Amino acid sequence: MMDVWSKRRAAVAAEEAAEAQQAEDALRAEEAALQEEKTDAELLEELGLPDPDSLVEGDDFKGFLGDAVPARLKNRALRRLWRVNPVLANLDGLVDYGQDFTDAAMVVENLQTAYQVGKGMLAHVEAMARKAEAEAEAEALAEAGGDDAAPDADAESLALEASEDVIPDQVQEAAAPAEEGPQGLDDAPHAAAPTRRRMQFSFETEGAA
Repeated sequence: MMDVWSKRRAAVAAEEAAEAQQAEDALRAEEAALQEEKTDAELLEELGLPDPDSLVEGDDFKGFLGDAVPARLKNRALRRLWRVNPVLANLDGLVDYGQDFTDAAMVVENLQTAYQVGKGMLAHVEAMARKAEAEAEAEALAEAGGDDAAPDADAESLALEASEDVIPDQVQEAAAPAEEGPQGLDDAPHAAAPTRRRMQFSFETEGAA
């Protein structure tokens, strides 16, 4: 643990650092106030820098990035750099997020997004997965219902075929003239009814042989 004297020395050092920071901030504020009163041409002459608008591709822009250069001159130099550099001036229209999404004319009010900080599109992907799983379960249930109905249909078809096989040939032969009956009646209204055919048996005796 730190003793009393060590804590005291640390506190004094912290106070001195805070005072130095305050003095530096005050000096910067005073310099900024003086720079605001001067024109860009005067500041460029004092700093020994060329006019930013006169720079072309290949010129050195690093001199405008120093701490002594006011913000307005830095911005002028950066705007000129963006114009003369073909890579920065000619933006690819297919670049993702290349538009200004802070422009109210391009972004609808209360724009909603499925993106979550730290999670990305995880919630959207999980929702799509749940939907796909539900659709798969519904298809499985539908297929299971179709398989259950198939045996019933097969049983009905087999029963129908069996009932057709049970009908005797005599009944089918008798049904055929019945269907042709109305036409026969129209052609011969007084036709006699067909006689019933009977089986006859004959036996031969030994004496007759």
